Amino acid sequence: MSENQPELHPDITTDMEVVIDTEEELIKQCEKMWEDMEDCQNKLSLIGTETLTSSNAQLSLLSMQIKCLTAELDHWNKRTPEITPLTEDVLITLGKEEFQKLRCNLEMVVSTIQSKNEKLKEDLEREQQWLDEQQQILESLNVLHSDLKNRSVTFSVSRIVKELKAKMLSIKDFKEKLLFTLGEFLEDHFPLPDGTSKKKKKCMQTSNAQLITLHEIIEMLINRMFDAPHDPYVKISDSFWPPYIELLLRNGIALRHPEDPTQIRLEAFHQ
Repeated sequence: MSENQPELHPDITTDMEVVIDTEEELIKQCEKMWEDMEDCQNKLSLIGTETLTSSNAQLSLLSMQIKCLTAELDHWNKRTPEITPLTEDVLITLGKEEFQKLRCNLEMVVSTIQSKNEKLKEDLEREQQWLDEQQQILESLNVLHSDLKNRSVTFSVSRIVKELKAKMLSIKDFKEKLLFTLGEFLEDHFPLPDGTSKKKKKCMQTSNAQLITLHEIIEMLINRMFDAPHDPYVKISDSFWPPYIELLLRNGIALRHPEDPTQIRLEAFHQ
């Protein structure tokens, strides 16, 4: 075994001896400092037992402070700064310690960065999912807009006017047909007192030639309501046959004026 053991380099052996001597010197200095501290403690204990008079108390306190400061100054003047020997082993040890500290700090930094990267990755996934949903909504809206745009029809003003005129003519024709049908129904079921219709009445010279048919009364009330909606009442004249007026009032078709019973108006069925 001794033959296989590598021989130490002379410089390394010398450095090891220097380190051992330095340690022994440091131990001796520590023991010497400990002895000095014990001596100072003993002296302070002895000084503390002395009784000071009121006259020289302040002077004694200042003297003690001067002695303490002087002793501390002498101690620091005698002490020489300790220089760590820059041997290979010391440098390697110091380098390892610094490297270990740097490694721990870098590991903490790497762990923090990894945690932040994970958090950013999760945020990115959520944002990407939200973006995909918004993209789908946008595509659906674009498709709907395209469909509506294709279905939209441009109407010109002239075409709209023509359509309104056609509707007005149709309504007018329907109104005339409705009034004509109403007139025929009323002349058949509600004739004049002599039992004749209006057409026959025009050709006859009788005492009731001034009476008007129920159809004419209703038409008069309708025209009055739409021509003067603020005053829809019609004055009852001699040409109004009283049974017709009573028929309209009893069936709720016409209403009397609240202050003038000689005026009637048509019930506002359209409101």
